[in-house]
Amino acid sequence: MLNPSATNLRVGGVTRLSSVDWPGELAATVFCQGCGWDCAYCHNPGLRPAQGKEQLSWPAIFEFLEHRRGLLDAVVFSGGDPLVQPVLAEAIAKVKALGFKIGLHTGGMLPARFREVLPLLDWVGFDVKAPFDKYEATTGVAHSGEAALESLHALLASGVRYEIRTTVHPALLPLEDLLTLRATLLALGVTHYAVQRFRTEGTRAEALPAPAAAYPLPEDFANGFAHFELR
Repeated sequence: MLNPSATNLRVGGVTRLSSVDWPGELAATVFCQGCGWDCAYCHNPGLRPAQGKEQLSWPAIFEFLEHRRGLLDAVVFSGGDPLVQPVLAEAIAKVKALGFKIGLHTGGMLPARFREVLPLLDWVGFDVKAPFDKYEATTGVAHSGEAALESLHALLASGVRYEIRTTVHPALLPLEDLLTLRATLLALGVTHYAVQRFRTEGTRAEALPAPAAAYPLPEDFANGFAHFELR
């Protein structure tokens, strides 16, 4: 077996076969441990701490991937947010050397590290939380919107395929803010966008604001995007 990394990636979970983590590709998904933001609607809150209750063996996962060459199209690094791990670029490079296409799920919280890994990526699922000047209400971290916007600029300039997606919790992201965000994304040149309805399963319900009524999207909401999905 190839040496998977000089310093092992911290992994909190793995999906050995997925058709949803990278639309159109059969992938294995590696859930990296750790996230620097504290979004209450996160569906993987157990991945937020730097050290999880159960840490999977990265060498064992890498060995599994070696045996899946020719059977899987891609490997997706998800989280948490993979950018918090300094060894991410090395881990991605070694998996890419096996012949897999590489996808990344991220909110872009560390722009310098994001720019480091971008040349290694074939696709990015990029989470945009809110209008960039209102990020802190969702992430709990000051200046998080500035970091996300810097990373988004880097992604759009890179030519790497992507999907921008926004999770809508009506109390955290009222329609007025979503429409502001839509206008910003269109002005930046975003072409592929998805809006995801909030679901309570797996979240920390006690940390969420009081429920608010779900709202329909305006009929012309998708106009201007080459590809739009409502999930």
